[in-house]
Amino acid sequence: MKSCWIVTKGHKAVLEWRDVPVPQPKAGEIVMRVHATAMNRGELFVGGVVHGGPEKLGGNEAAGEVHAVGEGVTGFRVGDRIFGRVRGGFAEYAVLPAHQALPMPAHLTWEQAAAIPVSFLTAYEMLYPPYGKLKPGEWLLVTGVSSGAGVACVQIAKMLGAHTIGTSGSAEKLAKLKAIGLDVSIATRRADFAAKVKEVTGGTGADVIVNLVGGSVFAECLNCLARRGRLAVVGYVDGVLKAEIDLSAVHANRHEIFGISNSKMTADERAQAVRGFARDVMPAIADGRIVPLVDRVFEFDELPAAQQWMESSAMVGKIVVRVK
Repeated sequence: MKSCWIVTKGHKAVLEWRDVPVPQPKAGEIVMRVHATAMNRGELFVGGVVHGGPEKLGGNEAAGEVHAVGEGVTGFRVGDRIFGRVRGGFAEYAVLPAHQALPMPAHLTWEQAAAIPVSFLTAYEMLYPPYGKLKPGEWLLVTGVSSGAGVACVQIAKMLGAHTIGTSGSAEKLAKLKAIGLDVSIATRRADFAAKVKEVTGGTGADVIVNLVGGSVFAECLNCLARRGRLAVVGYVDGVLKAEIDLSAVHANRHEIFGISNSKMTADERAQAVRGFARDVMPAIADGRIVPLVDRVFEFDELPAAQQWMESSAMVGKIVVRVK
């Protein structure tokens, strides 16, 4: 089968096409015939060095049809339409543990379904217990809000009845996000948004903050945090991995700071997250309250162009690749 690998060369992630055998399912696994997959910054910006060594078959999420099931798999059969986090979505066939597979709502396109798994599951873990615990009426701040995970956070927050604030260096991106429910937009690429956040929240600050930018805005995020506020550390597109922490502020205000990453999750943790997501968020996707925001769709042969588009940071929402 045709597949695309992420290879680390000269401290850069490079895509390489390879012909490899169609995978066979082990016990508890499903092999999916991939119809669409999606791009994730962590795979290609951080690179395979962090996520699996000097090379790996790319693609962490996909939508498609069940091609084969392994021993012990129940609830899914050949031909079922599914989506989920996978191993090797940049290929004509991909493997996923059965506990990561979700039935695909009939009204979703392959491209919409492929845009869900990584970004929405990450957003879910950031906003729901035991971490973010976002409640109706609370304020959510997302820095770098136009990313896939950022958009998913806004959509889930609106479903919960929370208020949303987002930062971005692009006024055009923020305008697009206003159309899907972003309440307050702050056009900036600098760590200068605390005063605005305090103003719109009546001086209390944001109850939950999702920092998708990195260390350059970490201290400013702390300045925005309400008493008993929760701060999620998720991405570092700015390349700044270290930041100062005002321990007295964290101590006095009972702040909670936590990280969310898929890279070291255990199988049980992954399964638990999917079960919670299916219970708490999938009903809103199934009935149309949440519609995944697809920025652009590329053909499978255009994967390098999709990588370039992602590296340009021009997208709002998810970049999707149609496989077949």
